Amino acid sequence: MPTSAIAYDLTLLLDTAADEAQRAKVLEEVKKIIAAAGAEVASNHDWGTRRTAFEIKHKSEAEMHLVQFVGNSQLPAQLSHTLRITDGIVRFRIIRRPKGPGAVPDIGAMPQPAGASAPLEAAPAVERL
Repeated sequence: MPTSAIAYDLTLLLDTAADEAQRAKVLEEVKKIIAAAGAEVASNHDWGTRRTAFEIKHKSEAEMHLVQFVGNSQLPAQLSHTLRITDGIVRFRIIRRPKGPGAVPDIGAMPQPAGASAPLEAAPAVERL
């Protein structure tokens, strides 16, 4: 079976309690592993520090990153092995992208939805019968 280039998304949730140098080191290590495997990073999105929907390892917020890369089918296993034993990672997920066009938009540059910045108004009183 020939190994061809496959597109992947790597979502990283980094521990905000770790110092900035440790978080930068994790990102550089990911890029080195991808480059060493003969693959290339297509894009790197820094989504900043955000609250998680639920606590993960007793942490309610994480620094989120999305790294899109194109590589062979063995690369996710190599990355997964390294990321499991690396300190400073709250959670990660590697997903194979479907074939076809479509890059992930940079959510930091996206406009706010209508009404997102408007102040919340009090709900109208409900008349009870």
